[in-house]
Formats: sequence, structure tokens, C-alpha cells
Amino acid sequence: MSGCGTGSCGCGSTESSAAAAPASLLTPTQTAAYEALAATVADVPLQATSAPVTGGVSDAVAGIARINGVALNAPHELLDEEALRQRACTELLRQAAQQAGLLSADDVPGIEGAISTEASNAIEQLLDRELPIPDPSEEACRRYHEAHPAAHAQGERAQLRHVLFAVTPGVDVKQLRLRAEAMLIELRCADDGGAQFAKAAAQWSNCPSGQQGGDLGWLTRADCAPEFAREVFGSAEIGVLARLVHSRFGLHVVEVVARDIGQQPSFEEVRQAIALTLRQQAWVNALRQYLQLLAGAAVVDGVALDAADTPLVQ
Repeated sequence: MSGCGTGSCGCGSTESSAAAAPASLLTPTQTAAYEALAATVADVPLQATSAPVTGGVSDAVAGIARINGVALNAPHELLDEEALRQRACTELLRQAAQQAGLLSADDVPGIEGAISTEASNAIEQLLDRELPIPDPSEEACRRYHEAHPAAHAQGERAQLRHVLFAVTPGVDVKQLRLRAEAMLIELRCADDGGAQFAKAAAQWSNCPSGQQGGDLGWLTRADCAPEFAREVFGSAEIGVLARLVHSRFGLHVVEVVARDIGQQPSFEEVRQAIALTLRQQAWVNALRQYLQLLAGAAVVDGVALDAADTPLVQ
């Protein structure tokens, strides 16, 4: 194991990364709900949007976003787009639970996007009822195993370098992403044996590894924050990845210098793990569509959400 040694950029140990991560206001199910909704807009270039505001001039000036008239933030409370979408997603589900009779009409959101224990439980019940997911077939599991031979490799390692653009309080996320995307293009086009990557890491990276040219050494999945590991492991990609890697710490330009695929287990050994993966994928897809329908039926002010006004094909 290597890494930057701080656990503060997604490349440290899982325990360190978890300790460094800010506490969530959501249950695991609601966090997954937010991630599903955020995934529908993650690849859309961040730009200023002019969503209609129904709360009057004061709302527009104060920057208050609303779902069906319910405020998502306090006056002059500054939130980045992801945090605002997180609150919007939670509020859509809370209101849906009320409409379904699972939550009292007297329930109201708490401060800073928090919700009551009753609302959390009601949302769990709502999702269990609205998102029934069948077990994947044997054929589907075998297809997945053949298409993703490294997905369940044992002992898989990767030698990595990265440039971290950290998301910190008060940072302009739009400008940060534009800078990171420009850096990604520049480094993917570089053909100098890695000298430009090392220089960029030393100049721009918010990780201590920048002083070593962004070098993280050889890492396993367990050495990384889960969201970082999902983007890096389980494939055969070598070189600067064609996409920004998003983690709880920010945006990463990642280079895979080398890979060790480890041992490949048989289908029988990973059948249950594959079935779980396919169920999770189906659940996230169903949840994304459900949230799009909720957004399409809601009055949404001051926050950009992907919406649909008719049921989507599963």
C-alpha cells in the first residue's frame, strides 16, 4: 500500500478516508437516491441556469431554491449545485412519502437539509414499495461475468498518479470543474513520458502527493475511498483516464501507470456478488427514473433537476 498518507484525497486507506469524510445528513438509501439523480446530470457541463422562481423577488435575490414551495436553503445560505440537488432529491422523496400516506402531513424539513427520523423511515418504505427489483437471471449474470473479467479480481492493484482539485467550503465548483476538465484534456494530449503530468501535479494538486509528481504508488481497492476505487479498478485502462474521477474530496485527473489484475475467480465463486451488482444497477436505474418523474410533477424553483413527465421504459 502507498498513497499520499493523509487519507484526505480519496487515495488513502478506507478507514482514513471515512474518518475524513463529512458526516451525511442522509440515510444510505437517501444517499443512493441523491447519487442516482446526480448521475443524470453529472455529464452535463456546469453552467449558470435561470430556473423560474415563484417565491418572489426576495427569493431570487436571496438565492432560495424550492420544491413545491418548500424552501431547500435559508436566505443567503450559499450551496454548490451538488449540495442543492441533494436537498432537492431528499425533499422530493419526503413529499412523495407524505402523498403516499406514509408520513404525516405535519412533518417538515429540519435545518440545513436534515429530515426527521419519521421521514427517513417513510422514505425507506416508499422506495421498498415503488422499486421492486427482480433477481437477475443466470444468463444475465454470465454475460456480466464475461464482459467484466476484472470486476471481481482478487489481489488487483494499480499504480496511480493523480491531480486533485479539492472541493472546499466556498469554492466555485463550476470554475473548479472547468479547470479540471481543461487539465484533463491537456494531460491526455501530452506525449512526454509523464513530465507534464508531474509538473501539473506539483503546481495544481491539492494532495500532498503533488510534491512527488502526483505519484500514489501501488494501491488496491481497499486503499481507496469506495467512489474513487469504483472508477479506477475493474477495467484494463492504462494511461490518463478519459474522464474526471469524482470523490468526496473533489475532482481527480487520474493516470493509471500500470496494472496487476490479480487472480480471476470462476463464475461460480462470484455468482452471488454479480447478482448483487446487477440488482444494485437495476435499483439505481429504477430510482433515477422515479426521481425524474417526481421532478417532472413538481414545481421546481432555483435548482436544475433532470425531469420526465411520463413513465420511462425500465
